[in-house]
Amino acid sequence: MTKRKIVIATRGSKLALWQAEWIKSLLLEMDDFDIELNKIKTTGDKILDVPLAQVGGKGLFVKEIEEAMLRGEADLAVHSMKDVPTDLPDGLHLSAITKREDPRDAFIARKGIKSFNDLPQGANIGTSSLRRICQLLNLRRDLKITQLRGNVDTRLRKVAEGEFDAVILATAGVKRLGFADRITEILPVEVSLPAIGQGAVGIECRVDDAFINGLLKKLNHEETSVCVRAERAFLKKLEGGCQVPIAAYAQLKNGRIVIEGLVGSLDGKTLIKDKSEGAPGNAESLGTALAEKLLAKGAGKILAEVYGH
Repeated sequence: MTKRKIVIATRGSKLALWQAEWIKSLLLEMDDFDIELNKIKTTGDKILDVPLAQVGGKGLFVKEIEEAMLRGEADLAVHSMKDVPTDLPDGLHLSAITKREDPRDAFIARKGIKSFNDLPQGANIGTSSLRRICQLLNLRRDLKITQLRGNVDTRLRKVAEGEFDAVILATAGVKRLGFADRITEILPVEVSLPAIGQGAVGIECRVDDAFINGLLKKLNHEETSVCVRAERAFLKKLEGGCQVPIAAYAQLKNGRIVIEGLVGSLDGKTLIKDKSEGAPGNAESLGTALAEKLLAKGAGKILAEVYGH
C-alpha cells in the first residue's frame, strides 16, 4: 500500500522550518505518512531593507502560502499565529492552534547589562515592532530605538558585536531555536504586553479537506485556541495587521478568560489599556468588547494617525 502523501507549506526561515518540522513529527506519530515541506518565499521574506510597518498590507508572511494551498500545491500550512491576518481567504481556515509556548518578549542585552532596568541612558535597542517600540518608549523616553529586521541569528549577532545594547524578540522563537541561554530577562507582561497570538503555532488548511481537518483536530489545544481567538477578535475589531502598536494577551484563570489589551502612540506618550473577563464560550465577543472599550477611550484616533503616515 502506498503511503498517504501530505505537503506542508512553510516559510523558509529557520524558525518557520523548526515549526513545520515539529508539526510533521506530530503527524508522523499518528501514522506513517509521506510528508514533504514546500518552502515558499513570502513578500515579508523578500523585502528585508524596509521596516514592515512601511511595507503596508496584511498577511505579508502568509499570502503566497495561502495561494499555494488554494492551488492545491500544499495540504496545510504552519504559521506563527502572530503573522496570521484576522481575515482568511474563502476556502481556508485555521484548523488547529497548538499549545502556546511562553508568549512574553525576551530582552537580550550585550555583556554587562543585567536587565531592562539596567540599560544606560540613551541605550540603542533593536526592534522593528511598533508594539514593542511604543511600550518601551512609554517606560523610557531616552531610549534610542533602531529598526531591526532579519532572522534571530542575525539579531543576536548584532548584539554580540556591540551594534546594539539590546534587542527584543519573542521568547518562544528564541527558545525554539535553542538560544534560551542568550535571554537576559523575560519581560513581564506589565512591561511589554505580547503580540496577538505570540507563542502559538497555527495550522491552516482547506475547509473542504475532511481528511486533513480530521488529523489537525487532534493537534488543537483548546485552552490556547480559546485565548488566541479572543485576542484575534480584539485585533479584528481594531482592524489591525501584525505591524501596528496593538497588543493583547488572554489567559484562562479559574475557568474564565481574562484578556488585557493595549493600543499605543508611536512616541510612547499615550498607552490606552484595559482588560475584560468572561466565560470561555464567549471568547470572540470578549475580545470585541475589549476593543470597543479602547476605542471609547480614544484608540481609534491613535490608529488613524498610525495608518495615515
